[in-house]
Amino acid sequence: MSVSVENVVTSGTFSLDGGTWEVDNNVWIIGDENEVMVIDPAHDVAKIREAVGEREVMAVLLTHGHDDHIRAAAQFSDEVDAPLFLNPEDQMLWDAVYPEREIDAEIHEGDSFTVAGTSFTALHTPGHSPGSTCFYAEDLGVLFSGDTLFNGGPGATGRSYSSFETIIESIRTKLLTLPADTVVNTGHGDSTSIGAEAPHLQEWIDRGH
Repeated sequence: MSVSVENVVTSGTFSLDGGTWEVDNNVWIIGDENEVMVIDPAHDVAKIREAVGEREVMAVLLTHGHDDHIRAAAQFSDEVDAPLFLNPEDQMLWDAVYPEREIDAEIHEGDSFTVAGTSFTALHTPGHSPGSTCFYAEDLGVLFSGDTLFNGGPGATGRSYSSFETIIESIRTKLLTLPADTVVNTGHGDSTSIGAEAPHLQEWIDRGH
């Protein structure tokens, strides 16, 4: 059975630094007919569970700790009885939402996760947040970039715990070195590819945000 990549779009809010915004989030479900991993189960637990169906959830992977990505994650993780992983550099963002709840396991650079015979490698890409992490499935030619790289440029860095210089360095050294035909599945909005984004690096640097 071949591995599939499914996208569920959920809607809710994102709050940080005293502001709140309406957002649509991409939830990614990767696996086969028996088992899946879920990346960033945001906002709507019932909708994501319906998409998962009867398949076993092997892990819940979080790309970073902003509240739109994590606020529904603990409930989802509990309901499907799957461990929840987050880079510990975003612990302060997690604690702001879950003062009483620990993450189940930490994500570190180079960690490998396997589902349905396909492996994902964790790439620590700080900048949007200190613990922002992308997941690269070489066999599939797919990168799950969270809010680090979007169709059209880097994720936002004008808020607490973020740095434009750091996100540019992460993208330049960790992401744009991947094969040009790598599909980039993002945390919000349309997918893109490494080849489509790489030529614009200098434009982003000149723009400065």
